[in-house]
Amino acid sequence: MKRIQIFDTTLRDGEQVPGCKLDRDQKLRLASRLEELGVDVIEAGFPMSSPGDFAAVQEIGRIVKNATVCGLSRAVERDIKIAAEALSTAKNPRIHTGIGTSDSHIIDKLCTTREKILERAVGAVKYAKSFVEDVEFYAEDAGRTDNIFLGKVIQAVVNAGATVLNIPDTTGYCLPDEFGAKINYLCTHVKGIEKCTISVHCHNDLGLATANSIAGILNGATQIECTMNGIGERAGNCSLEEVVMIIKHRLGERFFTQVNSKLLNPISREVSAEMGMAVQANKAIVGENAFAHSSGIHQDGVIKARDTYEIIDPQEVGVDKSLIVLTARSGRAALAYRFKELGINLTKRELDIAYKIFVEIADHKKSVEDDDLKVIWNNIGAAVA
Repeated sequence: MKRIQIFDTTLRDGEQVPGCKLDRDQKLRLASRLEELGVDVIEAGFPMSSPGDFAAVQEIGRIVKNATVCGLSRAVERDIKIAAEALSTAKNPRIHTGIGTSDSHIIDKLCTTREKILERAVGAVKYAKSFVEDVEFYAEDAGRTDNIFLGKVIQAVVNAGATVLNIPDTTGYCLPDEFGAKINYLCTHVKGIEKCTISVHCHNDLGLATANSIAGILNGATQIECTMNGIGERAGNCSLEEVVMIIKHRLGERFFTQVNSKLLNPISREVSAEMGMAVQANKAIVGENAFAHSSGIHQDGVIKARDTYEIIDPQEVGVDKSLIVLTARSGRAALAYRFKELGINLTKRELDIAYKIFVEIADHKKSVEDDDLKVIWNNIGAAVA
């Protein structure tokens, strides 16, 4: 079995979402929780971007004892030097530096040439290595970089001493088979790559961030860069909770992570509260409706055997139990189940009466709650009498 490292960038890429800015204390609280969760790397921030980010990275370095603490930089000496200063407190520091490699970035953004990109990439890695041993290089927009040139860049930074190679699908452009083939190409064409950690950092512009990340590890990557709740620039990043549970449930014979999945739901809610960013109700794994059932057919199945409609036990991710939500689509089995949760075991006759009253209420409400059930029970008593 191959261990997949989880690189959490909630505090850096996730914080770049408009309105999600965290103060120093919030970052420290979440960093402690992410270490408790079991992530391997915490990307604490971009030290060059502001004095606040510098201080946060510095403080996170002081409190985190097990995970690697990472600071982002551009392929600019001043960025790298400041990142190194911020990381001086960390037990396990990593400088994450890099530059755009696609023609779009080289020509339109950086106004330079491929030759200059190669020089800057190598220079950045060598300079970062003068401060720390663990240097991660990112080839920004690798998803739209042709494989031959990408291979040249990665070969150059491997030779320069990079320990981690980040292959980002920065714009969420790739299809899973394309992205997997890109990782496979690098694994088979770059000499010495087997000595490095190959990392994938996928964005969700086309809704494929998780699929592309999984395609990456199936083709040789051993680190996934992700965020809690999938937050991040534009449409977000690869979702930490999704890749962890995919690996656990579908790829467990080949891969594993060190994440404690029982903390996924509580930490998801903490991130949501600290950032003021609601989790969509139908979000996989951590959404409010991830283990909720309102259809009578589904409810009947889940009541009889949970795995008829749930492939994950909710307790695995820190959720107490599945929810049976009573709506106009619910049947007698669900109604009897919810009454039983209130300590009321209905007879067949009582259930028939209750269901008739329930349907009338449900037609006028989105969901029927416990208070409604108590009213129904009182009406049953009158009807039976």
